[in-house]
Amino acid sequence: MQRKDGKAEKSVADETAATTVNAVNAGSAAMTGIPGKAEQGQEQRQGKRHGRVAVIGSLNMDLVARAPRMPKPGETLAGHAFAQVAGGKGGNQAVAAARLGARVAMVGCVGADANGEQLRAGLLAEGIDCTALESSANAPTGVALIVVDDSSQNAIVIVAGSNGELTPATVARHEAVLAAADVVVCQLETPVDAVHAALAAANRLGKTVILNPAPATGPLPAAWLPLIDYLIPNELEAATLTGLPASTPEDAARAAATLCAAGARNVLVTLGAQGVCAALGGMEPVHYPAPRVSAIDTTAAGDTFIGGFAAQLAAGASVDEAIRFAQRAAAISVTREGAQPSIPRLAEVAAS
Repeated sequence: MQRKDGKAEKSVADETAATTVNAVNAGSAAMTGIPGKAEQGQEQRQGKRHGRVAVIGSLNMDLVARAPRMPKPGETLAGHAFAQVAGGKGGNQAVAAARLGARVAMVGCVGADANGEQLRAGLLAEGIDCTALESSANAPTGVALIVVDDSSQNAIVIVAGSNGELTPATVARHEAVLAAADVVVCQLETPVDAVHAALAAANRLGKTVILNPAPATGPLPAAWLPLIDYLIPNELEAATLTGLPASTPEDAARAAATLCAAGARNVLVTLGAQGVCAALGGMEPVHYPAPRVSAIDTTAAGDTFIGGFAAQLAAGASVDEAIRFAQRAAAISVTREGAQPSIPRLAEVAAS
């Protein structure tokens, strides 16, 4: 793929799984998930090379309860299932990108506790480089309390914990991770000054920059928009960013156009079962219908979309190809329970 400064990047992705934990431990991917020279040579001889994605963001332990419906204020409601699984938008997007073909490095912060150890081990098991995943002695690992109802809708309360320890200094310490990436992905579950530092550094380094503005609490700072190549909110986040409704493809098109008029380069509004509305490069918004599936749990659908989209861009795919691939990946994820457990692998999406 091309850098924003017009220079060709040194590698593009093949459609294989991310590097194994053994390869990481052996040192072939010791620096920011990049293959060693021998591995690079073998890939080149085979006509295969990996795209690289850096994710800066949150990692949570998700506590998931399933119930017939959402509880009303003050109501105690009997649920029928519970699970504890790895989550956090940053962690989910990193796992999605890794399973869907990219070499991934994670920049974040977990607590020095059992949950933090479990989250780190889970990322390593996916072949994700964790050299920039720090541990905090000051705060516990973040948690997310999730209720999923029988219609597959969810409500989430996040307690940031160690995610709040991510700072601009953290980003600066690990700028080499961003420099090694083709695509850099951020969200808003970590402090905004750290997010801004990551966006600015990635833009300065000529990387393709994706921001998933979740959770959204209001319009983005105007100074952020020139730093972002792809702004990817869902319908609720688009409405919060613009003050406009965005729950239908027509409304989402207007919200996307408004964000572009404010300075965003490219806007993708994800609409769940209604698909994606994409306003790209000042063109009229285009609606991409979603594949039809029977949804069970939508918790990680958006993160799967973003991870898949980032992996495809890093692989050199066109934006159109990346959107359609990411939609197929997200459609598979909603047919399964849990956040990271629901994220598919590359071969599943290729076969879909």
